[in-house]
Amino acid sequence: MAASFDLTGIIIHSSTSPLFTGTHNTKIKRPSPNAISTVIAGGVAPPESAQVERSVVRLGLPSKGRMSDETLNLLKSCQLTVRKPNPRQYTADIPLLPNLEVWFQRPKDIVRKLQLGDLDLGIVGYDTVSEYGQGSDDLVIVHDALEFGACRLSVAIPKEGIFKNINSIDELSRMTQWTAERPLRVVTGFTYLGPKFLKEKGLQHVAITTADGALESYPAMGTADVIVDLVSSGTTLRENNLKEVEGGTVLQSQAVLVASKRSLSNREGVLEITHEMLERLEAHLRATGEIMVTANMRGNNAEEVAHRVLSQTSLSGLQGPTVSPVYCLCDGKVEVDYYAISIVVPQKSLYKSIQQLRSIGGSGVLVSKITYIFDEETPRWRKLLSQLGI
Repeated sequence: MAASFDLTGIIIHSSTSPLFTGTHNTKIKRPSPNAISTVIAGGVAPPESAQVERSVVRLGLPSKGRMSDETLNLLKSCQLTVRKPNPRQYTADIPLLPNLEVWFQRPKDIVRKLQLGDLDLGIVGYDTVSEYGQGSDDLVIVHDALEFGACRLSVAIPKEGIFKNINSIDELSRMTQWTAERPLRVVTGFTYLGPKFLKEKGLQHVAITTADGALESYPAMGTADVIVDLVSSGTTLRENNLKEVEGGTVLQSQAVLVASKRSLSNREGVLEITHEMLERLEAHLRATGEIMVTANMRGNNAEEVAHRVLSQTSLSGLQGPTVSPVYCLCDGKVEVDYYAISIVVPQKSLYKSIQQLRSIGGSGVLVSKITYIFDEETPRWRKLLSQLGI
């Protein structure tokens, strides 16, 4: 069930659609997880007139922009290359997951269609899940940190004028200029998260205008006092003479893997595909920034060599070094003269690790890229099973 909150004192206007006004408590009747519901003007078509049974699992991906490119690159790095023969089509597949359809959609439509049962899985920003999911019990975050698309949803105000000495959300809420006749004018594309946050922070007289794109221009044009928008580096805000306020971060966001809880529980194949995707994503992301270093080292036995390696601070590895004998043929006899040391180290510590290996007699150092690091079992999988009551 979607979360609700009291919007008393906050007026919402839309510059793009009248559907935002007064719709925060509207409840949409959801179809069964095996049905596809057709959205028509004014609402959702009755499930009985639009049910189409399907057995294939559906994954929604962003259809364009940087989020789309980075999503496809991540999946490709996990050996889950998306095959899209016709660039004009909105459907594709992943050859390694034969029972999966890929659907390219706008991020907000991915979240909506997950709730309607038209999609089973999706990759979108956490901000999009939070805005369009609105606390839905049916949405479950499978992986919360895919390590791209990082940004934050923040409140920003002009640097000068009446806001010159205002630096925090608390100071903004204590300003006495705002009344029912002259409310604080806020422009945002987040018509659920924005008003909810401002209400929680104690702002009483607020008028929300909804808009998409170039929100930084609204205060300069005199059509808004405050913006609530996504911020990455903050450069665009600074170039438009705006500043974030302390305590004004609505949420931190990055790309996440999200699923329909009903699909995970009821649709055949969804849980299995989710498990494989999660395992691949976890293993690949854990391996990012790590490298395998292998070196040869003389020693009397493996234990002695291991002790020398573990005496160095940069050579502890994941659980410790792997030490293996290196056999050579000397005077017709097979003897152990060297031991091979294999260890995983952070890429940023590569040079320091090589120096420490050399200091204890290491030579012939090889460096290899790591694609995956699989754990015994990912904690996120255990958490998901717990959420599903399995």
